[in-house]
Amino acid sequence: MASVRTFEGTVENGQIRLQEGVTLPEKAKVYVIVPEALPEQPARVWSPRLVHPGEAKDFSKVVVEAEGNARV
Repeated sequence: MASVRTFEGTVENGQIRLQEGVTLPEKAKVYVIVPEALPEQPARVWSPRLVHPGEAKDFSKVVVEAEGNARV
């Protein structure tokens, strides 16, 4: 099993800067954990769009009202 060590750093200009004096070997495998929880983006549901809007007439609805008691 590989050993694991933790180093603190900051992101500056898109690059991770470790604390002064910390050096890692070239091509070292690292894992980045961000302690501040990022705000979760709400899910967005897009409305469906027809590829050919002229075909919209094929999806027209007819509303039929039922009479009185449905005897269910």
